[in-house]
Amino acid sequence: MGGDHGPRVIVPAAAEAVAAYPNLQVILVGKQELIEHQLRLCGGLNNSRLLIRNATQVVDMGESPANALRQKRDSSMRVAINLVKEGVAEACVSAGNTGALMATARFVLKMLPGVDRPAIIYSLPSMVGHVHVLDLGANVNCEAQDLFQFAVMGSVLAMAVDNHPNPTVGLLNVGSEAIKGSETVKKAAELLKNNQCGINYLGFVEGDDIYKGTADVVVCDGFVGNVALKASEGLAKMVLKMAKEEFTRSWLARLAALIAAPILRALTKRLDPSRYNGASLLGLKGIVIKSHGNAEQKAFGMAIRVAMLEVEKNVPEKIQNQLAIQLGNYSPV
Repeated sequence: MGGDHGPRVIVPAAAEAVAAYPNLQVILVGKQELIEHQLRLCGGLNNSRLLIRNATQVVDMGESPANALRQKRDSSMRVAINLVKEGVAEACVSAGNTGALMATARFVLKMLPGVDRPAIIYSLPSMVGHVHVLDLGANVNCEAQDLFQFAVMGSVLAMAVDNHPNPTVGLLNVGSEAIKGSETVKKAAELLKNNQCGINYLGFVEGDDIYKGTADVVVCDGFVGNVALKASEGLAKMVLKMAKEEFTRSWLARLAALIAAPILRALTKRLDPSRYNGASLLGLKGIVIKSHGNAEQKAFGMAIRVAMLEVEKNVPEKIQNQLAIQLGNYSPV
């Protein structure tokens, strides 16, 4: 029910996903009559792998997390996360209010042992493929131990979803020199250098290293990460807008645009944000994926695919095992 488009996008995306993946079952949570209407439009009403769970309330996009927890116990968001806790569903995917989703997921599912705070991780395009960045807004103020835990979780995710045996981890800083940065970042660097769970720590990385692909995982606090993400999104929009303006400035520019069209289409495809939709809420005793609020059908389908992949790879269990190694009380889950 959440996001900018609600059932109009989410329902057909789910129908398309179950058609593409024979072993997938989706429970659509929300106001039943609205969901059924959209299922009729996309031809999925009688699909046995598209189930409906009615929920009488909806968390508004601007609603406070505290109000969502206290007043919206039968919201589509709360019911969906309850299904994960009960074992009815293996993952929850939502395009709704990020703060409410994080607060509800943390309250219902609880944190993994050894994790103090959840983190939002997102995959961004880089010169060598993509890079995983966390935290992207869940925790504005972080301690060194939090950044260390983010590094462990990000490393495990990269190993699982990318089939990468030894992903590199960088700590985002204002410079690569050891003397630079806040005391929190310096303490986190020491923890990472002396880690006991095999994190392949590179050292400090700078903002431009994110898109160079210097590290497979980049770790920062939620304030820095969210600013970096939003600045990057704004820059991409500005470059595309300027390119369009320049290619339509004169007849000669239009001719150049015609010649360059195949290259421009290929570049647009590589940078298509729908290919990277689906941010993971790491550190929870369950899998919760946050879709971008303005995601269209293709993009929301990618968020479903991210959830499927994390279920297949047992990401929460692997995070718990890695943290147990660091804490010295490892026993496979």
